[in-house]
Amino acid sequence: MTEKHHTEYRQAISASGKDIYSPIEIGDPDHWIPSLHIENLLNEGMRGLSLAGLPLRTRSKVVKTAVCDALGYPVPSSFKKTQPRFFGQQLDTYAQKALNLQIWNEELSPTRRYAIIQVLEDDTVGKVRVVNGQQLAILDKTGTITTKYQARLDLGIEHRELVVPEDTPAMLLHVRPGLVFAPTTSPVQDPRPGELRPILEVFDRLSPLVGQTFVDPGMDQERNRGAALHSLVCHALGYSRHEDTGQFPDIKHQLLEVKLQTSPTIDLGLVEPSSEEFLDVQKLGDNQPRHCDTRYAMFYAVTDGKTVTLTHLFVTTGEKFFTRFRKFGGKVINGKIQIPLPRDFFA
Repeated sequence: MTEKHHTEYRQAISASGKDIYSPIEIGDPDHWIPSLHIENLLNEGMRGLSLAGLPLRTRSKVVKTAVCDALGYPVPSSFKKTQPRFFGQQLDTYAQKALNLQIWNEELSPTRRYAIIQVLEDDTVGKVRVVNGQQLAILDKTGTITTKYQARLDLGIEHRELVVPEDTPAMLLHVRPGLVFAPTTSPVQDPRPGELRPILEVFDRLSPLVGQTFVDPGMDQERNRGAALHSLVCHALGYSRHEDTGQFPDIKHQLLEVKLQTSPTIDLGLVEPSSEEFLDVQKLGDNQPRHCDTRYAMFYAVTDGKTVTLTHLFVTTGEKFFTRFRKFGGKVINGKIQIPLPRDFFA
């Protein structure tokens, strides 16, 4: 099965007779447009669009109309105040001239997609980024998002722990031991039936990484630390290259989230590992993967400021995550969320 081109999704939507309010099941192979493909369609359809001289409400309608056209939807006679605005695709749009994203009176959802539309100095559309709620939560360094889940990691006697030896029943249909990936297989492509390594094999392949080291880019370089670990993990799992889109889970092809811990506090963002909510990935046969079906590879590490040394590995499913790690923290949100976007957000 080959990956669809983003224009095929637009054509399918256009031929379906659906409007932006028609519900679509997450992972529907024909009509649920993956986030990366939404991003490609919006960039192709909206870049250069002029918003110059438009009142705020008119500008909002022009933007939403352009999004409809880009995705293949008919433009409604009026836009309803649904949450999110593009209900069928679980998509909201924000046109941004400043790098300060404001979201009012709404809870961030890990499966909702947010199209952040860059408005340039001349009031034309520049680049469009599509991110999910989990990615926005990671960008928030101000503490205004209070929905972030946390857990505590207590090290045990063993340096390598397989918390559960078997995948969730829903995923057992799609695991296959001894896989050899083609050089073209990407770690961030959607998972496919029969292309998931069993969790025991994931554990066996990652266990030799305990004891390995890499250069510490610095305490304020968590992203680069994570990239170094992801590269090691991709190689250990049999991929010919390392890729990271910043989306959950990190290695989407294996439904595997990778975490690097240098402290006992595990930041889980908006995702509660044991949640039965659906993941924003394509279906595996008739099954739509859930958050609890995700596998977690958590590495504990120490650093002397120059070198990071991996000391422990824990592998579990989301379903059994809290049988090993203690959950704490709440989930309440009110008022306005303000998220300062990084300077290179649209780069």
